[in-house]
Amino acid sequence: MTKLKTNNQKIIMPAFIKLMDVTHQAGSQHQLSQPKLDLLQPLRKWLDELEVQNRKLAYFLAKLIPAQCPFERDLMLFGRKIAHIPPMCKLNPLYDQLVGLRFRALCYLVDQCGEDIQSYC
Repeated sequence: MTKLKTNNQKIIMPAFIKLMDVTHQAGSQHQLSQPKLDLLQPLRKWLDELEVQNRKLAYFLAKLIPAQCPFERDLMLFGRKIAHIPPMCKLNPLYDQLVGLRFRALCYLVDQCGEDIQSYC
């Protein structure tokens, strides 16, 4: 535990939180001075807040959004593997939101509609 003293009040911080040294702050100030602008944040927020409350929409989303990354491939030539294309879904900046939306659609189909979703997996 680390104790700080401010205005005659003690603040106790867990040991895993490292206190910043003021002398080292000046060198790293240029890195912290400019906040990063995330242009996709409104779209991410909209996708995260989108509620599935319609059977047709749930079917559409479950069919549209794949369960696995469809891009991973092994390139074969004369029966020998010459190259491997890794899954590129994680490069999609909206990957987590789309997977969450698909999950909510499948949950709606199971919970509200009583559907069997094995054909979507």
